[in-house]
Amino acid sequence: MASYRHLARIAVMQTVFAYEFREGVDPDQLLETNLKEFSDKVQDPSFAEELLKGVLKMREELLQIIRDEAPEWPVEKIAPVDRAILEIGIYELMHSKDVPPIVAINEGVEMAKSYGDTNSAKFINGVLSTVMHKYRKDEADAVRPSKK
Repeated sequence: MASYRHLARIAVMQTVFAYEFREGVDPDQLLETNLKEFSDKVQDPSFAEELLKGVLKMREELLQIIRDEAPEWPVEKIAPVDRAILEIGIYELMHSKDVPPIVAINEGVEMAKSYGDTNSAKFINGVLSTVMHKYRKDEADAVRPSKK
């Protein structure tokens, strides 16, 4: 059974995706509509609201990190769903101190498996792992298996 945070992330991903194509639409209203799909399991929308607000506020920074860490993939050529998943994952890695890095990566990979194409999960995992190792090195070292 999916956690309410997982479902909230899905609603945020759907909102970021839709917001990109529906210029001038209020993202909060898009999120509200998307959360209705999960209303029986996501009673408190505050996690989703804060996540969306953060992703949209930091969007240029997030897209620049994608450009830097996946230079062989121009941002505009990345599938919009994958881009939305990356934006959420990178935001959580960079700015959500209550979300462990491995959780942010796992959530991104799971969303990619459900909503992306056959290569999305590997791509998302690769980019998010690179970001974790670059920007949260101490925590990345803690989850890396020790070499004996």
